[in-house]
This record gives sequence, structure tokens and C-alpha cells, in this order.
Amino acid sequence: MIHHISIDAVNPLRVASVLAELWNGKVYQFFYPGSYNVMPYDNYGTAVVVFPKGTAWVPGADSQAAQLLHATSTDLVAVHAAISVPTTQQQIEQIGQREGWRVLTRDQGDNVFRLVEFWLENRILFEFLPPGFEADYLQTMQPERIEQLLGSPIQSVAG
Repeated sequence: MIHHISIDAVNPLRVASVLAELWNGKVYQFFYPGSYNVMPYDNYGTAVVVFPKGTAWVPGADSQAAQLLHATSTDLVAVHAAISVPTTQQQIEQIGQREGWRVLTRDQGDNVFRLVEFWLENRILFEFLPPGFEADYLQTMQPERIEQLLGSPIQSVAG
């Protein structure tokens, strides 16, 4: 279970506000200057922290906790998340159009489960699962289905 993630954005407050709208959630200022925490107040403590573009987590020295610093950022990132939302597919599409951001509904024909691609600021991919879409996702994530799609699990190389 993923309880929270963080992303960066050119306009953190705008991105946080859109996520809150999609989630029927609330936006709060976060501890780091110019950053925001989006809370849908679900049963899992789910949250997304939106930092200013270029903010990066770095490991602390010795016994220090991870720290934030401003670094050079690229426009596209490998981070993405699949998130269930209470808003409908049509509402998601309307919000994306209003913001000028790419939105694409993908059905099972071109994907292993239905989802709505929602590109925050046209650079960060969130895969939204509106009501009715989560069942396909949960069915796909069962061990026997994953092995059909990806093959046998590999042996751990850690150690």
C-alpha cells in the first residue's frame, strides 16, 4: 500500500489544487517553502506532496534523515502513480481540458486495465481510476494474472 508520494511541479499550488479537486480533498501548505500537501482523507492516509520544480530528496549524512534541496530538474520524470479517485471519467477529462493538460482514457483493448492518463502540467503522469475502473486494476494485480503478463518472478539479487 502506498500511502503518500511526492512530485515536483512548475506551479505547485495549481497542481495541488487540481489533485484536491479530483480527489474531493484538501490542500495544505507543507513544511518545505512553496510546497503543498494534498489530502483526500480516505481510510489509508493517502497524500501527495507537491514541491517546487527542481526540489529533490537527498540522503542525509551518517544518521541524518533525508533532506530536500533544489536541484536541476528535467521536464519529464519516471515517477508515475495509479490512483483511485471519486470523480468520474467525464469530470477528469473536463478538468484536464480546462487546465490545458493531456488526458487520455485507455480501455482494456490497449492496456491491461482501464485507466485515465492525466498529465499534470503535461509532464507528470498520473493514472486515475474513477469509480468502476478499480475492479479491473485489482483483478489484474492478482498473482496468477501478473505471472501471465510478466512471467515467473525473478530471484532476488540482493544479499
